[in-house]
Amino acid sequence: MAYYRDLRDHVAALEAHQKLVRIKRPINKDTELYPLVRWQFRGLPEEKRKAFLFENVTDVTEKHYRSSVLLACHAASREVYAISLMCQPAEIADRWARAQLSPLEPEIVRSGPVQEEIHLGPNLLEHGGIEEFPVPIVTPGFDNAPYFSAANFMTKDPDTGARNIGNYRAMVKSRDRLGVCSEPPQHLRVHWERCKARGVPLPAAIVIGASPNIGLTATAKLPYGKDEVAVAGGLSGSAVQLVKCQTIDLEVPATAEIVIEGLIPTDSLEREAPFGEFSGFMGMEKISPYFNVTCICHRHNPIYNAFMGEFPPSEATKLRQLSNEAIYYKFLKHDCNIPGILGVTFLESCAGLSYTIIRMRKSHPSAAWQALNGCAALNPQYGKITIVVDDDIDPEDQDSVNWALTFRMQPERDVKIISGRVPMLDPSGFPPTEQDFAYYSHPGSAILIDATRKWDYPPVSLPRKDFMEKAKKIWEEEGLPTLTPRTPWFGYSLGFWSDQNQAEAELALRGAHYETGEKLARERIKLDANPGPGQ
Repeated sequence: MAYYRDLRDHVAALEAHQKLVRIKRPINKDTELYPLVRWQFRGLPEEKRKAFLFENVTDVTEKHYRSSVLLACHAASREVYAISLMCQPAEIADRWARAQLSPLEPEIVRSGPVQEEIHLGPNLLEHGGIEEFPVPIVTPGFDNAPYFSAANFMTKDPDTGARNIGNYRAMVKSRDRLGVCSEPPQHLRVHWERCKARGVPLPAAIVIGASPNIGLTATAKLPYGKDEVAVAGGLSGSAVQLVKCQTIDLEVPATAEIVIEGLIPTDSLEREAPFGEFSGFMGMEKISPYFNVTCICHRHNPIYNAFMGEFPPSEATKLRQLSNEAIYYKFLKHDCNIPGILGVTFLESCAGLSYTIIRMRKSHPSAAWQALNGCAALNPQYGKITIVVDDDIDPEDQDSVNWALTFRMQPERDVKIISGRVPMLDPSGFPPTEQDFAYYSHPGSAILIDATRKWDYPPVSLPRKDFMEKAKKIWEEEGLPTLTPRTPWFGYSLGFWSDQNQAEAELALRGAHYETGEKLARERIKLDANPGPGQ
């Protein structure tokens, strides 16, 4: 199967699909770059969103950079995400299932383009250290520094050696020091806690601008302990080539644009943030780990890659939405043994993690709660609101979901509130002044809702499918505006519909409804003219 060797292959594919915008004019990375791309998420429909490549980058000090900046290349839209996977949009979930079921062990190679230039030891800062790269300010006017937004941290479990790739924001604090925002129960933090127990720092490498399978895996929430580099190989259908780091015992993608090696101390913490976050609000300052740089490697004239995050929708929410949908679908269908699962939807407008809709065909009455409990068990950070709906509900259409919530659910019987969740950066979970301790003092909660039918229902009150199809043909022949049918767009039986009901409907279609009227007259019920007490 074809695969992208590196980010540059990926850029070429985006351009071939007319999903890349090249900006050649000078753009200030601190005041103009993110606001420009932000507009497509606030002013265009999803299908028109694209990746942006800025080729002439400056900053507020009028410095010019050798590197270009690539933004929104992984998931500006569902179509861009599919291009990143070399598949069709409808194949994304299956591609993710295959990657998890059939991971490919990485291949260790002796060298790679990422080490074309190496800065370490007394030469670590010869090109300015971190300042060599055009790291943008993500939320101008509110962020307190430039931040790495596509910082794909690679670490290893110090006990098992299992590799992990996780995407965490990284605040630029000096030319050789970064902040690290990783809270419990995120996997880098687990590694950090285990190193802390040993009294040693955590070795880490930040990978910038690798082939897209690396970034897609880094933003996915896979089960702890799974070798995520092997999953990235399964995602692309080709083993990831890794090269050994220069100063730490880790391996990194050989064809990445930039790798920053370093150590995360476990004996001290620093203040980090504010930073614009996925909730649509500023994430306020907190006490977090930090990263001391020991080596910087990069290609000649590297492309600096960043994710578009902040207020939803964004590239970050699309990344999270699509990987979560695929991972939860595989988990519920294959690992929880629920064959009736048809799909899992995470609403992008709710950050791609907080609002979950499971679509299923129930095989038995308890199947809905099996799915709800399985969904709640997979990750304590996700699924603040989780709803199960029947197969005739469109989870992408909130009117369809709200219809199910209104008429297929009774709150007393079909709603359950669970506690012990992780509220993450949800400002409704705790006051901003208590954010540092919120994970321990303010456990979150979630609501699980079974919005499926519990028994047979009357038919959906829309014209039958054949009549709607004929009317659509007339509509189109009349040159009326193009239709986008919404589920449901025709009526259908839901089990509670007798032969008599059907026969009378057919009589009406033949103009013989008087026959029904005559039958009803014969079946007329007489009332007592002098009803007794209580009648």
